[in-house]
Amino acid sequence: MEKIDKTDRKILEILQNDGRITNAQLAKKLGLAPSSTLERVKKLERNGTIIKYVALVDGNAVKRNTAAFVLVTIDWYTDAVLKKFHAQIKKLPEVLECYSIAGEFDYLLKVVVSDMEEYSVFLHEKLTTTAGIRNVRTSFVMAVHKYETALPGFGGQ
Repeated sequence: MEKIDKTDRKILEILQNDGRITNAQLAKKLGLAPSSTLERVKKLERNGTIIKYVALVDGNAVKRNTAAFVLVTIDWYTDAVLKKFHAQIKKLPEVLECYSIAGEFDYLLKVVVSDMEEYSVFLHEKLTTTAGIRNVRTSFVMAVHKYETALPGFGGQ
């Protein structure tokens, strides 16, 4: 990956907070020509620094407001089992994030559903039918006290 300079960091800071900003507005904030700004943004997209642009949706507004963190232990470790597990998890729309973790459990999943009934169906008919799972533990989110999507460390560095 290419080195990120101060201007690239500022671009990333601005885009993480406003992905819909126009190139002209971004250029003005940076004090650069629009053509130079566009080329820098395109370079950040091409080299994989900017992965994609998204809209953040309020789960309450779309009745997807039951969130859970699910800890999963795998029964046995072979490349075939892990690849199959990863492929199956990627197909589950309820799973927003999946991390391999160190410690007592092997994976941490962030799951969002409409209610406890939907979670029960997800758990019993989808997740636990996934290859290689030995143990599942679920913690439900009671309240959100901080929710950030922007990576830290881009302001003024």
